[in-house]
Amino acid sequence: MKVEDTRIPGLLIIHPAVHGDTRGFFMEAYSRDRYADAGLPSEFVQDNVSMSAGGILRGLHLQHPNGQGKLCWVLEGSVFDVAVDLRVGSPTFGQWEGVALSSENRRQLYVPTGFAHGFCVLSERAMFSYKCSDFYSAPSEIGIAWNDPDIGVAWPIEAPQLSEKDKHNPRLRDISTDQLPRYE
Repeated sequence: MKVEDTRIPGLLIIHPAVHGDTRGFFMEAYSRDRYADAGLPSEFVQDNVSMSAGGILRGLHLQHPNGQGKLCWVLEGSVFDVAVDLRVGSPTFGQWEGVALSSENRRQLYVPTGFAHGFCVLSERAMFSYKCSDFYSAPSEIGIAWNDPDIGVAWPIEAPQLSEKDKHNPRLRDISTDQLPRYE
């Protein structure tokens, strides 16, 4: 396994060891001790899987309180996965990082707590999987506009399909900093 730092500290791209031959491949998608040695939480409490059609964009979402760290990867297809640092006081507050994840490159993205997360589907469809460090909490959920010009995510699609809820997410500047997590 290779762990690659991004320009935002704590946000990690993981390249699991993949063993393959003419029959297919094998990889450990997660091993608690190995990932803990790489600085990820040693316990995840919930696994989620979503299937989305091409052109779908999900996000940008975070939870506060009850923040969730997420270990993300794609089981089928490809996505552009994005994390935005929303920790008030962070030197990278409001900055984003995006990475292509696919069933072919088998990369993973670790998104720490305090980051908004979202992805858009680049293939005909995509099956997206992620482990969470805390349980889903609807009252803690915060949405940020996917196209907030102050954040400036360079999404690789122009007119994504959004859920009704995501169509109405506010810009970051319209959310009180009291509602956001703090940088520690």
